[in-house]
Amino acid sequence: MQTTNRPSRGATKFSRRRSFSSSKPHRGSFTGSRSRSAGGRRFGGAPTRSRGGRKMATFDPSRFININPMEEVTEVYTPKNTFSTFGLNKKLVETVHALGIETPTPIQDQIIPEILKGNDAVGLAETGTGKTAAFLLPLIEKTLKEHQRQTLILAPTRELAIQIQEELRSLTRGFRIFSTVCVGGVNIRQQIMGLRRPNQFIIGTPGRILDLIKRGHFKPEHTTTVVLDEADRMLDMGFIADMKEILSTTPKEKETLFFSATMSPATSALVIDFLKNPVTISVKKKDVTNSIEQDVVRYSKMGKFETLTSLFESPELSRVIIFGSMKHSVQKLAEQLNKEGISAESIHGNKSHGQRQQALKRFKAGSVRVLVATDVAARGIHVEDVSHVINYDLPNTFEDYVHRIGRTGRNFKKGKALTFISK
Repeated sequence: MQTTNRPSRGATKFSRRRSFSSSKPHRGSFTGSRSRSAGGRRFGGAPTRSRGGRKMATFDPSRFININPMEEVTEVYTPKNTFSTFGLNKKLVETVHALGIETPTPIQDQIIPEILKGNDAVGLAETGTGKTAAFLLPLIEKTLKEHQRQTLILAPTRELAIQIQEELRSLTRGFRIFSTVCVGGVNIRQQIMGLRRPNQFIIGTPGRILDLIKRGHFKPEHTTTVVLDEADRMLDMGFIADMKEILSTTPKEKETLFFSATMSPATSALVIDFLKNPVTISVKKKDVTNSIEQDVVRYSKMGKFETLTSLFESPELSRVIIFGSMKHSVQKLAEQLNKEGISAESIHGNKSHGQRQQALKRFKAGSVRVLVATDVAARGIHVEDVSHVINYDLPNTFEDYVHRIGRTGRNFKKGKALTFISK
């Protein structure tokens, strides 16, 4: 069920409460002020150049917020299936229910039967709507019936790959199903050792998987299913050549599944090249789910950090992800917040894999109130009950904005997204 939040009446310390327009935005730059963020990017007409001379475009979501309040609308989705009627193993169904998942989400309801039939499939849905379980559940069921199956799951980031394995393990407790995660940024030796045992699921990032193939430690010719999770992001990150090379080494008769929240022309071309007569299941009604209330926060050029800390006077900001544009500014912001008594951890590319996992673990456990991150965390991180996402620095694209704020309002819970805009 999705709902559009009724805008609050009366003044707030933010701008007037607004609902995000459901129409697809045009690309373009905000025509308002031309100030600079802490990351040094100009928020104005044309893209500007960073110190290194590279053009840096930024997307300003405030332009696309509908200033007219919308009446609250409630849409109730009635699934055609239950987890019991899919034909899944009884113990697997019991595990799903024990995890507190009672009813299939729209994407699960519609695509699980297609995967069980052996069809190639494309699944499009907003973030936080259960896409991971939508492919894991039917693939686990197939593996229980045919233990020699091997599924390769490609993900854009190590965080997402690890999270997929965590969800796989929670769903397969008590079953003899094994998996190995193969990602960059960590010692490859342990992954090589993991690949020496029989694995029904190999989960990894394209660069590391291709490296292991070339070294002869991973045999892609045994792959029965390939899952491309967040394939559009993998393309954005420059993995297109790696993805094509990996897919070309797998058997032609394999099943291929494609899951994403967005579909670009490049991802459409990938579908045409590598999927066989795929069934497309799209449950996207709009780019941003109605469970996320969106607003902007106006700040003066000299008072940006003070504006941020004032927000934390409200206990509503109980578990918050703040997005910044650059590694060093994200690290500095986390340090500044801690000095102000606001407990924070950071995730960015200058941290080691272990440091990033430790920061994420502390945030998930509630040991810190805030996680400050670059866009490396926008895809794939799932933390229960994130109350707010704050865009401290503007995202570069509409897609980045969608995936950032998708860290809150997940599984149809309510969440808030605030974007800092200079006065």
